Amino acid sequence: MSQLLKTPQNNQPGFSTDAPGILADHQIRELAQNQGMIEPFVEKQKRDGAISYGLSSYGYDARCSEDFKIFTNVDNALVDPKNFSDQSFVDRKTDICVIPPNSFVLTHTVEYFRIPRDVLVVCLGKSTYARCGLIVNVTPLEPGWEGHVTLEISNTTPLPARVYANEGIAQFLFFKGSKPCETSYADRSGKYMGQRGVTLPRL
Repeated sequence: MSQLLKTPQNNQPGFSTDAPGILADHQIRELAQNQGMIEPFVEKQKRDGAISYGLSSYGYDARCSEDFKIFTNVDNALVDPKNFSDQSFVDRKTDICVIPPNSFVLTHTVEYFRIPRDVLVVCLGKSTYARCGLIVNVTPLEPGWEGHVTLEISNTTPLPARVYANEGIAQFLFFKGSKPCETSYADRSGKYMGQRGVTLPRL
């Protein structure tokens, strides 16, 4: 007769905080409080009429700041990642940013991240925004990197869309490697190391 498989508890064999894989809430909390991985750190999810943010079961929902760069094509007919002009954007500091139809904005997280040498972070959009046609795009946060995360938010709809500052915008998932990497982002002096605020493309 087959036995039912049981999920190992913290005090049972098979559970290790050092094992590779996705980090749980208590592991994220420990790294945030002891190593400053997320600052400021919200230990419990906040809702209260806002789009939720803070620590979740296996991730952290970060907030977007009040600083927005709204894309415009008034002065530039071509987007060139090797020669990207700040004139392609209109700067706004606001609690509510309206993204034009089929356009995008850049903003950054309220939180400042310091990623450990043996952790890689992947970002996913919030379902509240995704169901409204707003897509958040962020590349992985590499081991050893630190800074505010620049967020690209695309409005895929034919209508203007609102984004709320100081509320949840994206979920970050933290993956621990089996061993620390040989060369971290800091070791190779990555071009976005220590970025603050919204950072445009660099070569």
